[in-house]
Amino acid sequence: MPRASPVKPGIEVRRSSVHGQGVFALRVFAPGETILEYVGEIITLQEALRRHPHNPQDPHHTFYFHIHDDRVIDGLHGGNDSRWINHSCQPNCEPDEVKGRIFIKARRPVFPGEELSFDYDLVSDEPLTDALKAAYACRCGARKCRGTMLSSSFSG
Repeated sequence: MPRASPVKPGIEVRRSSVHGQGVFALRVFAPGETILEYVGEIITLQEALRRHPHNPQDPHHTFYFHIHDDRVIDGLHGGNDSRWINHSCQPNCEPDEVKGRIFIKARRPVFPGEELSFDYDLVSDEPLTDALKAAYACRCGARKCRGTMLSSSFSG
């Protein structure tokens, strides 16, 4: 059942055709407009590695957002609707880090009914292989989908 966000008016969480839950616009967001903040417990990278995975049945799905200085926001603990924003290779939003806080902003006009997305731009300590790309497969459906949520500059 769709749930309107108590955090920021104008969005709701509901089932996504991309993956699981998604965040959808209920109103127009202008380019550069802050939609919501990615929040959760701030932990060290070492603590995130200790906690990983959130779900052993789905080890490549987490609510972690790495910020500078080897800190991580764990959206599973104290998070909000932002943790449900899915990846896209052609996203309509982008994260903006300001003083260690992550704000999700519109990259272009976002219209009612559109699913919010940003490029996860993931990197890994593992060598880049077809198996790793498949583990982080992208289902965004964008015309220029690169087939993986891994960063286009990631070389392993």
